Amino acid sequence: MNSNNSVFGQTLAQVHSKFIIVQVLVVIFLCVNLLLIVTFFKNECFYTTTRYILFAVTLLSDSFLFLASDFIFIFNIFRVTMQVSLCSVSCIIVGLYLIVTPVTLTAMTLERYVAICMPLRHAELCSTHSSVHVILVIHGLSSVPYAVIFITFFASASLDFYYQYRTCSVEIFFLYKWQDHVKSAVFQFYFLIMCLIIMLCYFKIMKVARTASGDDKISSRKGLRTVTLHAFQLLLCLIQFWYPLITSSLIHIDFTDLQHVRFFCYIMFNLAPRCLSPLIYGLRDEMFLHALRRCLSCGLYETK
Repeated sequence: MNSNNSVFGQTLAQVHSKFIIVQVLVVIFLCVNLLLIVTFFKNECFYTTTRYILFAVTLLSDSFLFLASDFIFIFNIFRVTMQVSLCSVSCIIVGLYLIVTPVTLTAMTLERYVAICMPLRHAELCSTHSSVHVILVIHGLSSVPYAVIFITFFASASLDFYYQYRTCSVEIFFLYKWQDHVKSAVFQFYFLIMCLIIMLCYFKIMKVARTASGDDKISSRKGLRTVTLHAFQLLLCLIQFWYPLITSSLIHIDFTDLQHVRFFCYIMFNLAPRCLSPLIYGLRDEMFLHALRRCLSCGLYETK
């Protein structure tokens, strides 16, 4: 009896520690994102620059993801069930914004490629008007993987299933093995395409950086570093596409160990990649950093 109470106490302590860790991280990330979003909207000069517009898209999508995924995380960690219909809405939101960030990062990499390798066409291809179209395309492409998942689910599930109460996770929507295979195939296809785009842009920019001189060389090298950071951030985001393969291979291990693996993957591949966006454009970019300081000092910085 004492042994059971000790195990239960350790499990409860682990649950509380995981809950506290995630809530602290989410609050910190949301506060930083909110500050950067306010900085963006308070400076009209950012509205006409494609890379800043796309940066704002990543900040907004990451913030939505933090809120929606934290909602599901809290329910799961305390074993609270919810109706399948409500869970499907939550998973659609999380699934969409999980993919919006890597797709937007790919678009930002293409923007850097155009700016450095095709400077004469940059103003034409990366105008404010085209940025709106790019945002629509990003959300359209990001909705495809989970649209495939839920279309197959809605076609297969009975009406009674929607009113059942389950622990909310995307796995409950895979009623048949082939649905899991379809999801994995779509995700691996996205992973391959994004990796190819990043690699091609990197090598093209590196080629230009080697042949450039003076200010062009400095600009090319800075663009190369930015693309490198994008590649690292994108890699962390894209590893989440391997998550179904990881969980399916670990499905037969102890439940507690599986929960630890899921917690680790949630921190490393859902939350961690999103903290790099403020570093890339919030701190490394001189123009945005100047605006951020001015925002933090409420205008006092500009008078100094």
